[in-house]
Amino acid sequence: MRYTGPKVRLSRRAGTPLTRKAVSYFEKRPYPPGEHGRRVRRNTSDFAVRQAEKQKMRWYYDLSEKQLLRVYENAKKRPGRTGEEMVTELELRLMTVVLRAGFASSIYAARQYINHGHITVDGKKVDIPSYQLKPGQVIGVREKSRNMVPFVEAAEGIHADDKIAGFLAVSHKDLRIAVVDRPKREQAPVPFDEQLVVEYYAR
Repeated sequence: MRYTGPKVRLSRRAGTPLTRKAVSYFEKRPYPPGEHGRRVRRNTSDFAVRQAEKQKMRWYYDLSEKQLLRVYENAKKRPGRTGEEMVTELELRLMTVVLRAGFASSIYAARQYINHGHITVDGKKVDIPSYQLKPGQVIGVREKSRNMVPFVEAAEGIHADDKIAGFLAVSHKDLRIAVVDRPKREQAPVPFDEQLVVEYYAR
């Protein structure tokens, strides 16, 4: 199952901010949640380290255990490095692209917008957050949704990063995203080591 609890608490469990909102909270409380969070001794065995990285990847992209395992199995079948192929597949999910383009403030908001039918791919409504995009496809916001506050903010670039991911061409004014290439590993600013995730599954 996917984690649906408090997201800041999740960041503290992961040991790193998983959302923009969590950054300021994490700076104040950079230790695990709970009454004894400050005194918890972290398990630093090889297995624990790899498991922690796997959890970070799962939480960062808002995946269930089954979904992440499927991503790993898919990546193993491709000719590139398995870890990099995992990141590429996850970066091309519709919900991740909506986030990377600055159309949502968090991966969770991106999932909600897609589930509620506000997002289109090549002009057609798509309500599957995990929908896999390909270079050449164009993502937009349905006409009747454009006056909603989140998309008015998106059009103003409020949630956009200083530098948009290089595999996307984004027009905030037009609420339009084009996937121009497959993402390269260095274009994904992720807070985990994907090679440790591969080692976790390959054990």
